[in-house]
Amino acid sequence: MQESRERVRAAIRNSSFSYPLKRITVNLAPADLRKEGPAYDLPIAVGLLMASEQLNADLSRALIIGELSLDGIVRHTNGVLPMASLAREKGFDTLFVPAADTPEAALVPDLNVYPIETLFALVMHLQNMQPIAPYRPMHDFTPETAPSYATDFAEVRGQEHVKRALEVAAAGQHNCLMSSPPGAGKTLLARSLPSIMPNLTLDEALEVTRIYSVNDMLPTNSPLIRHRPFRAPHHTISHAGLVGGGRWPHPGEISLAHRGILFLDELPEFDTRSTEVLRQPLDNNFYL
Repeated sequence: MQESRERVRAAIRNSSFSYPLKRITVNLAPADLRKEGPAYDLPIAVGLLMASEQLNADLSRALIIGELSLDGIVRHTNGVLPMASLAREKGFDTLFVPAADTPEAALVPDLNVYPIETLFALVMHLQNMQPIAPYRPMHDFTPETAPSYATDFAEVRGQEHVKRALEVAAAGQHNCLMSSPPGAGKTLLARSLPSIMPNLTLDEALEVTRIYSVNDMLPTNSPLIRHRPFRAPHHTISHAGLVGGGRWPHPGEISLAHRGILFLDELPEFDTRSTEVLRQPLDNNFYL
């Protein structure tokens, strides 16, 4: 946030606008909620232009998100989908987001999403000089279409008793503990398990996509995750990496496996603190 001052100042000047030559205070309320990330750059710049009377627009029902580069280009921002969902819940009907994040924001229905390339383009749109057309999503979610997985359960030969146990676990959303000598096929069977699980519904897909959006882990070819996640962290993973949290809280492997599979290979090698935290997810009957 400290660096945001320089980005906003340079972006305004390089977009052919005047930066106010006086003391400026930006109120990021509530003060007790710690702010991080560059998503506030674009709204701060628009607020400065409105306060200095270089822009006159009604933004009472609009939400603006975006990072500014020094030349005024609006850059990709993490977590656009959760912010778009919250905007709809709070009664906003218009959303201005970086052009690269428009397909992600458009996953939320009942929102007019506008792709913003530059600060100058946004100001021209708000002044009705060069209107920007709202984004119309081209994708169609069809739950009947089976996603492709790297390993198909139908291609596994043998191990009939283990496959039967995994089928029961997948049908009842149970947890499994597989124990056998090395090379028996535990990892192969675990990786193929998502292929026999039900396809994600739209609500489930949006839940998973929100988590991956916050972590900036969405696939480049699709804004919506349509397959069930399979997470297999190494046993040397830290506690924060598995559970989540940290100085800047972020989802851990448990959250990234939401609606999918969390495969803990070599379970006894994980540290005691990490395995103890798994008590509650196991009790809640998550997919593990």
